[in-house]
Amino acid sequence: MTDFTASKTHNARAKVVVIGGGYSGTLAANQLLVGGDGETPDITLVNPRPKFVERIRLHQLLAGNHDASVDYGTLLGEGVRLVVDTATRIDTVARTVALASARALEYDYVIYAVGSTGAVPAAVPGAAEFAYPVAELEQAQRARDALVELHRDAPVTVVGGGLTGIEVATELAEQGRRVTLVCGGRLGPSLSAPGRRSVAKVMAKLRVAVLESDVVTEVRPDAVVFADGAVRPSALTIWTAGFGVPDLAATSGLRTDAMGRLLTDETLTSVSDTRIIATGDCASPSGVPLRMCCATASQLGPQAGNTVLSRIAGAEPAVLEYGFAGNSCTSLGRRAGILQFGRSDNTQINAYLGGRVAATVKEIICRGTIWGLRRQAGKPGSAYFAKGAPRPGQRAFEEVAGT
Repeated sequence: MTDFTASKTHNARAKVVVIGGGYSGTLAANQLLVGGDGETPDITLVNPRPKFVERIRLHQLLAGNHDASVDYGTLLGEGVRLVVDTATRIDTVARTVALASARALEYDYVIYAVGSTGAVPAAVPGAAEFAYPVAELEQAQRARDALVELHRDAPVTVVGGGLTGIEVATELAEQGRRVTLVCGGRLGPSLSAPGRRSVAKVMAKLRVAVLESDVVTEVRPDAVVFADGAVRPSALTIWTAGFGVPDLAATSGLRTDAMGRLLTDETLTSVSDTRIIATGDCASPSGVPLRMCCATASQLGPQAGNTVLSRIAGAEPAVLEYGFAGNSCTSLGRRAGILQFGRSDNTQINAYLGGRVAATVKEIICRGTIWGLRRQAGKPGSAYFAKGAPRPGQRAFEEVAGT
């Protein structure tokens, strides 16, 4: 049974703690400024860093041509309080969020927006010790620090043939680095066949050695080892194969999916506690999580804010609406890119835009994302999110969960 009882009593402002200040968390916090029944909640955004991280530019931070961060002062609306700290536990009984600094924040509602992180598999010997993930600011900075210490001709290995691996490999190769990309299967599996051929041509031009079917089974300080026993020198190994999520939900006793994403219903409300709403990469609506990307976060963030506002007002929240834009845009260095066209169900068609035009489009998208955040901060409720029908798997999950 879902509880829609308003948390605001005796004219007290509802306290909302937003955990995580990425794309989704920032949009959700600003959406709360719309208010419900004439009064905005008391909003606290908890984030471990004092600046917003442009995650879609972290490959540029690694390459040294962008700092990938923006001052929160331009991104958070008036009325959103920023607390630079790390949430360590959500106490659903006391309704407090424990912080690493030993402080605790009281809440009426929590927006869970902790995002995702790079995952280095423990099953690969040496990967945790010697490989460098780049999914977070500190990870990319650490990899950058290691890179600048290397001679220009030192061999660099990028593990992972997905879009992140492609962006990292091409960014470094364009600077003259000796780069090998190990795909472990197929180059750019989310791209169409013509799109993959286009990417392969750019990589050949940049002299990236692409090993499609090879699999790394061990990482050493100065080499990588393949499944067939071959050893290839590697002065720096960058790991881009796979994502994980922080374990805050699981350690707080909340129900999660196999990866650790918070299980929610189709209003983004936790199936464990109706006062906790999830958004972005760490959310698993109906046990059918959406693609981990900025486009998803940008859609879910405002809707998570609206769910909280509805609950504060004692109204039933709206069901999640989501739709793929039908394309993905990937950098291939600073002078090329690929815009892969597709259908709204996230399947590709054999059409793409490449070259300098695609690189320009990608830059416009990156700048436009920050522009959208700033606009939402100055005009709460202005964020755009795509709309779509309920997703496959929703009904089956409802039957199992009993919601």
